[in-house]
Amino acid sequence: MARLIRNPLVERAFLNVKTAKDWLVAKLLGLILHYAKKLPPENSTNFAERIGRKLAPVLPRSKLARKNLTHAFPEKSESEIDELVRGVWGNVARTMAEYVFLDQLFDFDIENPDAGRIEVRGVDNFIKLHESDKPVVVFTAHTGNWEILPVAAASYNLEVTALFRPPNNQFIAKRVLKARHTEGGHLVPSRAGAAWALAGILENNGAVGLLADQAFNRGQEITFLGRPARANPLAAKLARQFECDIHPARCIRLPGGKFRLELLDRLDIPRKPNGKVDVEETTVAINEIMEGWVREYPEQWLWLHDRWKLKELPKKKWQK
Repeated sequence: MARLIRNPLVERAFLNVKTAKDWLVAKLLGLILHYAKKLPPENSTNFAERIGRKLAPVLPRSKLARKNLTHAFPEKSESEIDELVRGVWGNVARTMAEYVFLDQLFDFDIENPDAGRIEVRGVDNFIKLHESDKPVVVFTAHTGNWEILPVAAASYNLEVTALFRPPNNQFIAKRVLKARHTEGGHLVPSRAGAAWALAGILENNGAVGLLADQAFNRGQEITFLGRPARANPLAAKLARQFECDIHPARCIRLPGGKFRLELLDRLDIPRKPNGKVDVEETTVAINEIMEGWVREYPEQWLWLHDRWKLKELPKKKWQK
């Protein structure tokens, strides 16, 4: 079987089938988003959430989400976990539908802060970062609609270069990249050389944004939501190298299609006796903050990824 899989003709055929499947999925998603854009944002995103919740029990990643939630919240009943899974898919579906409305969603008016769908906490921090001539790292997590944060930064003329992981589907990745573009920021794909690109931004006293809740196989071992996991120490390493501040930021989805954006005060960075940034303790502190966010609004986090790299039961070997 192994020899068959390594056959170039079989590999080429497999890749062609996968490419065709990815193209078809991307086209279908594009068609859905195209018609979604013709509806008012509230109608479109409400409909998307209902679909996500309805399909949750049969979607492939629901099994993993349920397992992750059960480990994190052992005190919850099976019915409570099922409701959380539906909420997770509802949030994901809403976020996908909101891609086509990103520029419209942020309607915050500093002179009339209660008039729109966006509530901002930490306005002073946005302004300070814009006026600052020092480098800064801002970290967030996959909570609420995390895509709105760069739009918010751009509205305050704060240019943030964000590190992101493109979807595995190359066609969807291109569409997502286009949707995520804002005039006030740039995106750096998470791959070899990305850290150097971010370092260049900080060398010029720029701002860097990181999604810090992703698994990192070669990262530092921590405890996250009660279980061992590996964390990316990039934010802490950048802070050590450039002596820059680290700010937590998050998006919270509120009832009625509204959002609360929070840019929190700078992190009190742990340091070693020699004054240098303690990378390990800083990484732990960052993940403790994100764990607090997840426990506060569990249905708004992306439980669909194997953050802990759980081991499944060994599969049977191919029988000749």
